[in-house]
Amino acid sequence: MKTTYLLLLSLTLTLSLQAADRGDHGDRTARGGSLSLSEATAAALANNPAIKEALRRWNAAKARVPQAAAWDDPRLGGESRARRFVDVPPNAFMDQAVSVEQMVPITGKNLARARAAAAEAVSTYEEVRRQQLDVISAARGAFFRLANAYEQLAINEKNIVSLKQIADISRSKYEAGTETAANVLVAETDHSKLLEMRRDLERQLSDEQAQLNMLMNRDAFAPLGEPETASIKGPELSPAALRPLVLTQRPEIKMAEAKIDMEKSKLQLARREWIPDPAIKVEAQRYNDAAQSVSEVDAGVSFTVPWVNFRKYAAGVREAGENLSAAEHGLDRSQKEALRLLRDQLEKIETLHHHVELFRDKIVPQARQAFEANQLSYESGKASFLDWITSQRNLRDVDSTARQHLTDYQVAVAELEAILGAQVYPLPEDPKPRKKLR
Repeated sequence: MKTTYLLLLSLTLTLSLQAADRGDHGDRTARGGSLSLSEATAAALANNPAIKEALRRWNAAKARVPQAAAWDDPRLGGESRARRFVDVPPNAFMDQAVSVEQMVPITGKNLARARAAAAEAVSTYEEVRRQQLDVISAARGAFFRLANAYEQLAINEKNIVSLKQIADISRSKYEAGTETAANVLVAETDHSKLLEMRRDLERQLSDEQAQLNMLMNRDAFAPLGEPETASIKGPELSPAALRPLVLTQRPEIKMAEAKIDMEKSKLQLARREWIPDPAIKVEAQRYNDAAQSVSEVDAGVSFTVPWVNFRKYAAGVREAGENLSAAEHGLDRSQKEALRLLRDQLEKIETLHHHVELFRDKIVPQARQAFEANQLSYESGKASFLDWITSQRNLRDVDSTARQHLTDYQVAVAELEAILGAQVYPLPEDPKPRKKLR
């Protein structure tokens, strides 16, 4: 019970902060200006319908706790003689009786049921956290992919201009008789292919805009601002530092732990089913010719006799014990799965980070130098047209691949937090970034 109330307070504070940011972020994203990573994340958290659905389910789960803890409803009974067909002496029989009966849960079965309901509510709360983490990860991924679509369009436009220059130079040389018509056609063909690619990039940009709008619960056709330059630069995190984090913060592990708590309470309840709860009954009676309203008051106690149904209750204890063992195995499975996902994601991040650095520091500068050198050599007549157009194609592919590697790295880092269940990478927009783990 105490845990449930603490979780309620924690989530209430979180949602209050989100609500405070909702209006500003929603307006800024709708204006069609620039869009920051923190604005997109906050808008998705505040407005995403999947999160709201999960919150409603958590509220419903909390409402089951007081229901489970409550006593059984009291029973109110009454009797009255409608007609007597024989003559009786005065005060020989009762004509009216009113009774009240209340089951008293001295065995604490209601408290065991309440603990099981509270554990289930904790599990439902972790489902809310899982939904929030997934939405954050999806929103950041869509943001980075949208930024990549804009960058790819910019690269495409730059290459279109470059190929236009190549085609113009080749045409001039062809008119001067120093270049073949085939080379001019090659340059113009590459130019047309880039125009085709631009249309595909525009469609990709539209897809990412629709995806991000959907995550923020906005109309898919609503205008969306161009993403600002943003990056998630991950600190150096070792598996030794992340292992305890994922084992203590991942929602699936928390849900598995709550499942164990729930099954323990159910096992306790099954064992207490052997002990009957007494029902206290008070009955007021009035005789057939009595002047007073109440002639007699009786009190009594009754209880069930579960011991005669041995097989039923023994089977209930066995069932609860098996469910508890299954829940314990489920926790072990969730922990192993979490560590597998962590290892795979760290390896993915490390690989993509290597690609980003390699392209940024070596491959892209080398390809650009090769293109510029071939351009100067071609203009001075020292290199062939094939060398120049090949270096231009290589630079075009390298630029596009480098930008894609950066996006894949950013998305992989955003996915890591969803796997961990905790924030470890502070965003550049955060005024007070959290302390990095070493």
